[in-house]
Amino acid sequence: MDIIFGNNEPPSFVTKEDFLVSSTLILDAKYGRNMNFRKERVKAYLFYNMWHQRALLYLSLFINLALAIFEKPAVPNFELSTWATMLIEFLCLLFFIFRIIHTAYVEKMENFCLDRKYIIVIIIIVLTILDMLCYIVWIVTEPRANVIRWSRSLRPFLCVNFPEGRQVRQAFRNIRRSLPEVFNIFILFTLTLCLFALLALKLYSSKNLYFPDGTPYFQYYIDAVWQLYILVTTANNPDVMMPAYDYSNWWALFFVVVIIVLLYTFMSIVLAAIYNSYRDNLKNEVKEVIYAKRRKLTDAFEILQEKKHGHYVITKNCWMELMKYVVPKRSVKQHELLLHVLDQDQNNSVKKTQFLYLADLLMLPLTEVWDRMTLLEKYFPRLYNSPISSVIKTIVKHRFFRWFFDILIFINAWIIGFSIKEADWFFLSIFFLEILFKLYTFGGVKFFKQFWNMFDFFVVVGALILTTYNYIENKVKDDSYILDLFLVMRVLRLFRTFASIKRFRLIIMTIVNITPSIFTYGAVMLVFYYFYAVIGMEIFHAARLYFLTFHICCVVIVLNIFTAFILEAFVLEYTLSKGRKLETVLERTLKKLGFGIRGSSDKPFTSDDSDSDLESIPDNTSAKGLQFHIKKKSKKTMHMMLQEMFEEEIEMEKF
Repeated sequence: MDIIFGNNEPPSFVTKEDFLVSSTLILDAKYGRNMNFRKERVKAYLFYNMWHQRALLYLSLFINLALAIFEKPAVPNFELSTWATMLIEFLCLLFFIFRIIHTAYVEKMENFCLDRKYIIVIIIIVLTILDMLCYIVWIVTEPRANVIRWSRSLRPFLCVNFPEGRQVRQAFRNIRRSLPEVFNIFILFTLTLCLFALLALKLYSSKNLYFPDGTPYFQYYIDAVWQLYILVTTANNPDVMMPAYDYSNWWALFFVVVIIVLLYTFMSIVLAAIYNSYRDNLKNEVKEVIYAKRRKLTDAFEILQEKKHGHYVITKNCWMELMKYVVPKRSVKQHELLLHVLDQDQNNSVKKTQFLYLADLLMLPLTEVWDRMTLLEKYFPRLYNSPISSVIKTIVKHRFFRWFFDILIFINAWIIGFSIKEADWFFLSIFFLEILFKLYTFGGVKFFKQFWNMFDFFVVVGALILTTYNYIENKVKDDSYILDLFLVMRVLRLFRTFASIKRFRLIIMTIVNITPSIFTYGAVMLVFYYFYAVIGMEIFHAARLYFLTFHICCVVIVLNIFTAFILEAFVLEYTLSKGRKLETVLERTLKKLGFGIRGSSDKPFTSDDSDSDLESIPDNTSAKGLQFHIKKKSKKTMHMMLQEMFEEEIEMEKF
């Protein structure tokens, strides 16, 4: 099939504002933004989503959280004056107020006024300002008073409730929806704990035993409940059982039974219940996101649609103009290719059911031959493709090159283990040459896209610089702790060797791929830990209640949710690691359309099939025509993988 690339005028009934609104809706669907912006204020909405605006928000949130390090009671040697920290906090609050006003300006007012996240942000800002005013009055009128800044514990909830924290909010909703399942089990757990406390009271109260600090041993019921609950956390294990064990070895069996029932049995049941509830809630969350994404795409389609042969479609002319707004940095050839991927009927138009896949299609990495060339290949093709250069590239791309350096990594680890420091210069030099050869062959862009390449560069170059500095300054190596750290980190390169072994590669790459998604639940844990840390610094009255709620919220619930997330993420990534549906469709379309290097290869396109850092890259300097390259093993966020898992269950007819 021949495709003629050219400039086509968009339909006259569609204005530039229509294209701008439609492209914004498509980008919202692509990036998962769910704000219902006012169409007449689309330019203000685009400014709202500019990278520098989001960067300022993240910076303000970070500074606002970091103030706890410098405020009284501060980390030793980091305390700043009260007025300095309050001024910084006030500046952060000013930006938060500007951000919330900007949000109210671009979002539909009925949505803004009823949205709980905006209400929570406004309440936190108002409470913080009131707390700051009260604090100023107290320290001015009563300088010796012990005044508490209680609003500091609310700071992490700002991170959750700004629109940019949507993934963290989804995690919180998932936790909230999982609570009913946990609550029923926790009631049974509490009743069992109280029963064991009653048994402990009857068994030990008459023995006149004492803890090593002189405290009576299980003489009061509330203390018995508290001691056994701490035993479930393992914080007082085995100290709590030692007085009974000293009295009689057999009395310790009671605590063994308590640990088996309350810790291993009940806590495992809690994890199982949370995991089961987590899957159902996660599925509902993903479905809601997919529905929202398709609503955005449907709105964009209806703005640009026109009726052809009894069907509403977006014509080719309209499509080409739309892509200038959606992906302006892509070439006209890629705009045309995207149309033909979606246009399965080959009518030079896109139907609504086909258009709904546009956001997913835009997420697929797609590059042309020129984009994949190294700088040397682009600007010095004769040098890069000379006979000597070709021999170097062939050697570097060969599997024996990787095997050779894998063996050297093992030898280097063995030498580090036996503290043979005389060999450091040899290994640093040869590993540095490895990096230079890879940079020459693959180019800096492709080299630094590989995690292990970045790690090797950081470790080897850092160690080489520090070793050279120590040699010039005549320093004793044993006194350089940073250098020792770099040298020891070289041992971690063994994991790169493990990743090159097929049976280990899938597991290691799965762990690497799910790591970015772990930060979502890491942020949830940060919110809880920050909240309790601030309260703990100020208040230690009712200490038992404080630590009880901390353990229930942060350990029993949040950590189990985190474990459930890891389990689900690992299973999902492990299951879906062999291919993606849309990539297969795209590859098949590329073959059908005949995009390839004419006269140089039978393959119409190339794809990354390996997780290795030594993937083969063809020399494209002499190529003519058009060739596209799909990154087959590109990393996907957990959110994208979950959408792929559940999207088939949603009926397309609803749209």
